[in-house]
Amino acid sequence: MTEAAVAVQGLVKRYGDLKAVDGITFETQRGEIFALLGPNGAGKTTTVEILECIRHQTAGKVLVLGSDVSDKNAVRKLKSRIGVLPQEFRTLERLTVRENLQFFAGMYDEHADIGGLLEVVGLKDKARVRFSNLSGGLKQRLGIAAALVNDPELIFLDEPTTGLDPEARRETWKVIQDLKAKGKTVILTTHYMEEAEKLADHIGIIVKGKIAALDTPANLVKAYGGGNVAVFRNGGDTAFGTLRRFFGNVSMEGSDVLLPVENSKDIQVALTALLERGVQPDLALKSGTIEDVFLRLSGVRMTEAGDAR
Repeated sequence: MTEAAVAVQGLVKRYGDLKAVDGITFETQRGEIFALLGPNGAGKTTTVEILECIRHQTAGKVLVLGSDVSDKNAVRKLKSRIGVLPQEFRTLERLTVRENLQFFAGMYDEHADIGGLLEVVGLKDKARVRFSNLSGGLKQRLGIAAALVNDPELIFLDEPTTGLDPEARRETWKVIQDLKAKGKTVILTTHYMEEAEKLADHIGIIVKGKIAALDTPANLVKAYGGGNVAVFRNGGDTAFGTLRRFFGNVSMEGSDVLLPVENSKDIQVALTALLERGVQPDLALKSGTIEDVFLRLSGVRMTEAGDAR
C-alpha cells in the first residue's frame, strides 16, 4: 500500500488545563487535496501547526511523509520536504517577484527552477514587478510559489484566498488544482465552504478538539447536508399550513416555505395541494452543501474572518 502523506493517531494537545486537540485520528493520502475545517477555537490551527513541525503534541502519534514529528532528527530533514503558505503572506516589498523567489530559494541547498515556478503560478509576465505593486490575488500566487520553492512533496495552504475578490479566488483555485495535477499533496485550511467543496478530495471537520466528520465532500453532504429542499418563495403562512398537512418536516425562512424532498413525487404532491388552495408560489430547488454540513455539525456559520455567526 502507498504510504499516507499524513497519518495522525490519537493526537492530543494540552495548554495547561485546556485540551485544544482531543484525541483526533485521520489520514491524508499522497496526491490529494485535504481540507481541514473548523470554527475558531476548535483546534484546527493547532493541529496544522503540529503537522508543520511548529508545535509539539502532548500525546498521540503523527507521521508526516513517513517521519515522526516528535523525532528532532527526522524533523530537520522533513522541513525540506514540506512547503507552507501562512495566512498572511508577507515578503520584501521593494523586491520584484523574481527577486523574492530567488531570496527564498537561497534558503535551501536545492530548489525548484525559478522560471518554472513563475509559470506554475501564472506570474511569468510579472517577474519584474515589485511585490508592493501586485494585486492581492497576485501576492497570494507569489506566496504559493514561495511555498513551492524547495519543490516540496506536501504543501500547507492556510486560508490562501482570504480577502480576495471572487475572480482572484477562482484563479487561485486553478493554481491549487494544478498542484494536485503535478502530484503534490495539499492540506488546505479555509473559511470558505465553497472552496473546500470545490477543491478537496476529502474534508475533515473539527469541532471542540475532535473530528466531527471525515469523508469526501459528496458523502458528507449526503450524510449531513439535509438532501434536496424545495423552496416555495413567498408561500407564507398559507403554504406552510397546507404543506404541514401532508409533510411533517416543513419550515419557514421569512415568507419562504422549505420542504425537504426525496423525489419528484413529493414536489408534485406539494404543488397539487397548494394549487387547490389557490397558492401559486415560485418554486426553487436547493441542494445540500458543505456549508449546510458545517452548520449542522458545528452549530455555526463562518464569516470571511472565521468568526461564528
